Amino acid sequence: MSLKTFFKRPAPRPSGQLSRRMRVALIVGFIAAGAMLLINESAHIQTASMLQSVRVSSELLRTVNSLLRELAMAESAQRGYVLTADTAYLAPYRRSKDEVQKYVRQLDGAVALNADMREEASDLTKAVAQKFGEMDLVIRLREQNKTDAVNFVVSTNVGLEEMERTRALGARLIASTSAQMVDSRVEIFRLLNVTRFGLAAGILAALFAFVLYTQQTRQMQRNDAEYNRSLEAERDALESQVQERTRRLTELATHLQQAVEDERAHLGRELHDELGALLTAAKLDVARLKSRLPGDSPELTDRVKHLTETLNQGIALKRRIIEDLRPSSLSNLGLMASLEILLREFGERSRIEMESALEPVNLNDTSDLTIYRVVQESLTNIGKYAQAKRVTVTLKNYVYHVEVSVTDDGIGFNPALTPQASHGLEGMRHRIEACGGRLDVSSASGKGTRITATIPRQQRKPQGELASAMDDMHMSSDSYNQDAQSRTGATG
Repeated sequence: MSLKTFFKRPAPRPSGQLSRRMRVALIVGFIAAGAMLLINESAHIQTASMLQSVRVSSELLRTVNSLLRELAMAESAQRGYVLTADTAYLAPYRRSKDEVQKYVRQLDGAVALNADMREEASDLTKAVAQKFGEMDLVIRLREQNKTDAVNFVVSTNVGLEEMERTRALGARLIASTSAQMVDSRVEIFRLLNVTRFGLAAGILAALFAFVLYTQQTRQMQRNDAEYNRSLEAERDALESQVQERTRRLTELATHLQQAVEDERAHLGRELHDELGALLTAAKLDVARLKSRLPGDSPELTDRVKHLTETLNQGIALKRRIIEDLRPSSLSNLGLMASLEILLREFGERSRIEMESALEPVNLNDTSDLTIYRVVQESLTNIGKYAQAKRVTVTLKNYVYHVEVSVTDDGIGFNPALTPQASHGLEGMRHRIEACGGRLDVSSASGKGTRITATIPRQQRKPQGELASAMDDMHMSSDSYNQDAQSRTGATG
């Protein structure tokens, strides 16, 4: 399978058309909202204008009615004075006259902006002025006791005609004002209907846009869910492929390690059988030659002695190489004895103080070899890099697992900064994980290193050993904590 197929990119989201539809829905919603605002604002302005017109018309009606009422009261007071010559009638007359003048000024202000009604109001004010001119003339004649002149003016019905004319002009102005009020109220009702229907139409458009937007949102959510499902399917497929590749690589690495171990065993056997036989034969030949040497040849005797020592060193080197390739003590003596031999030889070679606490364990051959190789590789790293003075190796046999740890008081290191080319720890980790276990590395600069390998047991220990195993676990933990504290104190 190619990398392009292995890291296949998922299909893109089909959201372009949905995005356009959502934009259309948003545009419709904004247009509907803008139209509603324009309609409401326009209706508000026109309604305010119509209400102002109604208020002005109402004020105009009240002014005209008040003017006609005060004019009638002035005429009554004028007649009372003419008939009785009692000056008490002049006070209400003058008060009504002042009120009429005030209403005339109000009338002029009310119709200032309306040309049609301004003309009607002007006719009314002229008629009112003429009426008051006629009443003022009669009052002056009565004050001068010109009874005949008064009777003549009264008998001509001029005052009655002026009053009827003034009332007719007032009624016409009232009718015009009432008609204008009716028109304004009709316009207000129309504007209210426009506002109501416009608001309803805007709400319907907004609801339509909202429904459309909701549908598109749900569709996008469904598309997103489908897209996420496809992504999850792709991820699951990739994970399964990665797991399959990892499993194959693990099997390959395990096979290579096993092949290495088999080759080491084969090479060890070849060295033991072939090289061992040759060295032994050579040693026997040297022994025969030594027995036949003349006694007066000390130089030949020294040469034969040196050759015997060299052969002994070669045999010892052969044994050490064979033990490094495939420790025969594992098969003959067991794991604990093999570890003791390994620790003793390492201590003698490196002149490092060795401490051990080993418990007998019952594992299969593969697990025994794995523990041995982990301790061997750890000691090799300690000899190369740690600059340690003391090394402690423990082997604990718990209920469900076996734990081996190698602790030194060396310079330590940062596990996170381990170079990629360093395969020692990775090799140990792979060996442990191939047995279903776990490798933990605890180290810090200047505080030593502890490597702990945990390998599960194929069969748990008998139930009767559970309590002692738990005690051993606590004792091991306490001893390590005390040891770490002592090393920390010594470093400080």
